[in-house]
Amino acid sequence: MGNDKLKEECGVFGVYLKETDPTIARTVFYALIALQHRGQESAGIAVSNGEEILYHKNLGLVNEVFDEKVLDSLQGKISIGHVRYSTTGSNTAVNAQPFVVKYKNGFLAVAHNGNLVNADILRRDLEEKGAFFQTTVDSEVIAHLIARETKSDLIDAIIKTMEYIKGSYALALMTLDSLIAIRDPYGLRPLCLGKLNGGYLISSESCAFNTLGAEFIRDVEPGEILVINEKGVNSIKPFNAKKSLCIFEFVYFARPDSTIDGINVHRARFNAGRILASECPCDADLVIGVPDSGTAAAMGFAYESGIPYGVGLIKNRYIGRTFIQPGQKLRSLGVRLKLNPLKEEIKGKRLVMIDDSIVRGTTSGQIVKMLKEAGAKEVHVRITSPPVKYSCYFGIDTPTKKELIASSLSIEEIMKSIGADSLGYLSTEGLIKSTGKEKGFCLGCFTGEYPVEVPREGRKYLFEKC
Repeated sequence: MGNDKLKEECGVFGVYLKETDPTIARTVFYALIALQHRGQESAGIAVSNGEEILYHKNLGLVNEVFDEKVLDSLQGKISIGHVRYSTTGSNTAVNAQPFVVKYKNGFLAVAHNGNLVNADILRRDLEEKGAFFQTTVDSEVIAHLIARETKSDLIDAIIKTMEYIKGSYALALMTLDSLIAIRDPYGLRPLCLGKLNGGYLISSESCAFNTLGAEFIRDVEPGEILVINEKGVNSIKPFNAKKSLCIFEFVYFARPDSTIDGINVHRARFNAGRILASECPCDADLVIGVPDSGTAAAMGFAYESGIPYGVGLIKNRYIGRTFIQPGQKLRSLGVRLKLNPLKEEIKGKRLVMIDDSIVRGTTSGQIVKMLKEAGAKEVHVRITSPPVKYSCYFGIDTPTKKELIASSLSIEEIMKSIGADSLGYLSTEGLIKSTGKEKGFCLGCFTGEYPVEVPREGRKYLFEKC
């Protein structure tokens, strides 16, 4: 809802086929549409034809960036694609991915989901050694680090690069003859392997495989490098892995039809609602969810509590990426254009409103007000995650800590701020339990404890020139 949600990261996809296919770019195109929820600022596709790497990228949604003519021009047997939400660097065409470089050892294309916490140090060192950067994003640092290892073979260069970079990365790399998947040693960002018509696919989420009718094989393991070429799939595990998958994938980011590290997203959200009903019970007439991420959880809350589930908010799915935020006097219009209360269902009723998180609190307050203006007798807010008190540094664009309402206000104070009749959050233990696992998650935005050392504050525009 506008600017009061944690922003998606990026999505990467790759395909390796045994033979040149004139429709390979369309395969990636459809996969990127399936991953569009992970980034709506820019999109790009690169294709290797065995002699060079062709590519096209620009600002916009996938179906805005590509047309039939462009897709027809991208033919080959290997391809990678990217959809972007900027977490380091501004939203400009030059920062769109994949990055394609030609260096001493050949061609290399890079698509990155994640965020490097030591990118500033690495970039400064590279620049002092003569490197020239064309973008203001941390992903280009990865390409430079690999390219400078001209005396090493590609895999050794990748391993050396992984020794330098710190933070989160799910990478799709492409050379003239190979597709390479890389997941950071903590597995902070998701990445998986699939198969289609004898070829292999890699994707940020398995929902892209479902779209293509492809077979899901497995998740790429934390710290693993997969090299896919005419020899098949070769797995290299040079690092000791300690899984710390971002748990917000299950709270909000991932599509409900994806399965990540063996955990089905829809089922995790349904379970979160059930556990929330046990932890924060409420006497009410109807349970409603804030679409879309609150829907499955609302069903779970209703199932566990015995309170009927209903539809109280209708989502307008045609606002689009280019929606302009209104001025201060019309700010509530921004929410009303995206959500509209179903008055006939909620009038005179005590509601339990299920949402995934409260970030700044502005949108939650507007929704509560809107429901009461539509006739709701009471609005009890239940959140399927713990209070977000700390920024994320691993590929999610969060506000600074001072902008996070839970970092300075108590639950009672937040409840009064948003105008709710009561407010309850899912516990950290309950959230973990909802996944069916006992450990293996990054909970930094809730606890302030991160798997790697982080900077004091997020620095999205770290490399912007004044």
